Amino acid sequence: MSVPASRASLDQSDLEDIIQLVLDEARRQGADQAEAAASHDYGLSATARLGDVENLEYTNDRGVGVTVYHDSKQGSASTSDFSDGALREAVTKASTFAKYTAGDECAGLADAELMASDIPDLELAHIWQIDADAAIKIAISCEDSARNYDKRIANSEGATVATSSGVRAYGNTHGFIGSYPKTTHSISCSVIGEAGGDMQRDYYYSAARDASELETAEQIGETAARRAVGRLGSRKIKTTKAPVLYAPEIARGFIGHAIGAIGGVAQYRRASFLLGAAGEQIFPGFLQIQERPHIPKAMASAPYDAEGVATSDRDIVIDGVLQGYILGSYSARRLGLKTTGNAGGAHNLIVPGNADDMVSIMKTMKSGFLVHELIGQGVNSVTGDYSRGAVGYWIENGEIAYPVHEVTIAGNLRELYQRIIAIGNDQDVRGALRCGSLLVDEMTIAGA
Repeated sequence: MSVPASRASLDQSDLEDIIQLVLDEARRQGADQAEAAASHDYGLSATARLGDVENLEYTNDRGVGVTVYHDSKQGSASTSDFSDGALREAVTKASTFAKYTAGDECAGLADAELMASDIPDLELAHIWQIDADAAIKIAISCEDSARNYDKRIANSEGATVATSSGVRAYGNTHGFIGSYPKTTHSISCSVIGEAGGDMQRDYYYSAARDASELETAEQIGETAARRAVGRLGSRKIKTTKAPVLYAPEIARGFIGHAIGAIGGVAQYRRASFLLGAAGEQIFPGFLQIQERPHIPKAMASAPYDAEGVATSDRDIVIDGVLQGYILGSYSARRLGLKTTGNAGGAHNLIVPGNADDMVSIMKTMKSGFLVHELIGQGVNSVTGDYSRGAVGYWIENGEIAYPVHEVTIAGNLRELYQRIIAIGNDQDVRGALRCGSLLVDEMTIAGA
């Protein structure tokens, strides 16, 4: 079986034509301004469990959304029907909705002079020529590697191979229309280890724009299994204060709380523990946060933001000092500032390291806690109070002593960020924020 060609029938030119039709109709209906976004995604996902196929799914999603502005009043509508009649009807509905909304002087398109004029090829599209049979074979191989890794692997939640391809297009009545294709591919595995009545689950995955850059199915399965059996024999510890080392995939979330707090919406709603913090020393002097939107093949690269504003390199934190916020045009106007080209979010945030990798940082610790998984959502975005359930390993004399579970790590992010003393160069590149292992010199660890 293979993905039918009809699922990929809409290319960039098709979507740009749809955008143009919608914008022309919006002008015809008297809109002062209008913008539209269209997308078409198709893909394949295959999951194997206990050596057999558990799930096979094809996806074929498409849609177009339009927003119109009449006298500072905004209305939006969307449709998955790409016929001319349905597209015109969506514009009519958006215009109707606008009549019943209150005017907002901050609403409207981003300024025309900020539109992207030169759209670089960021190498975001790499089609994986794989059919269902091949995907199933890889998933089974991945799970087999995990199940055969250690006799203590007692069960499996399965292995999944997924591939997705799509096209994004955006345009507005400034005359801007842009589009680009992108792909995302992944292999993941989750298994359960058991010994002496103790059962522990863990997982691992690899994701990339280009399937040739994925880790092998065998590596992924073995890593998932190694992590699962490594957690067997987990114990509780007494409540204490000690250094906490975040693994790279966890560290990016820890830094991510600051990124959410400096977002435009959090700032103008005054719902941020970093309210008005631009110019303040938020982190230690060695820490930098850089935005690099144009990294080829990166998971969060984009030539322009969700409003057509050209993206560009930017240093958000320099020597620990917050330089500014992450803004789209609406939040910027609410704050009396200018958009930073971040409508829709940030693009490839990088936190350079001042140390080697997790093992080398661990060797500097006399004792402490290595976090491998967080549980729950105990972060107050207004006060910065931080309390998360955690699973990981206790460190003694720079080495893993035993696995730990049922503990809570806590503090206030404002203080915790100042207590960061090391960041590794072992960056996790699978997401939008690239950060290595991160060591906080002391946190409260609540246990037994």
